[in-house]
Amino acid sequence: MTKPIPGKAEIALEYPDKLYVGTFEHTARFDAHLDASGISLSLHHGGTDDVRKTVRMHFDCALFAEILRDLAKTAASLPATDIAHREALRDSATALFSALGGGATGSNGEAGVADLTPDEEVRLLHIME
Repeated sequence: MTKPIPGKAEIALEYPDKLYVGTFEHTARFDAHLDASGISLSLHHGGTDDVRKTVRMHFDCALFAEILRDLAKTAASLPATDIAHREALRDSATALFSALGGGATGSNGEAGVADLTPDEEVRLLHIME
């Protein structure tokens, strides 16, 4: 099921002799899902033939896990004053953690942080940094 893009995505596909660049904004839609073969992400911009475009990406689970690790290592580069982006990323990482069986959930479906093991707390802190 596609949903509206809440921000902006810029895509660049570079070949030795060509460069394709596309921007997807609020009028565009996206779909993201995880299945046995990995993570799929699609960005769709509808409209007439001259503006319609779609980008589809698929990542093996091992590659996507490495991407998440690299993001965790660089999360400190987000300005401390950028509370909205920090909270959105933290909440999404917590939801993924919980959905993958990473801990108990409370009555509201949020991850039960008090039930985390010490190793899980460290991993979550690295994601949130």
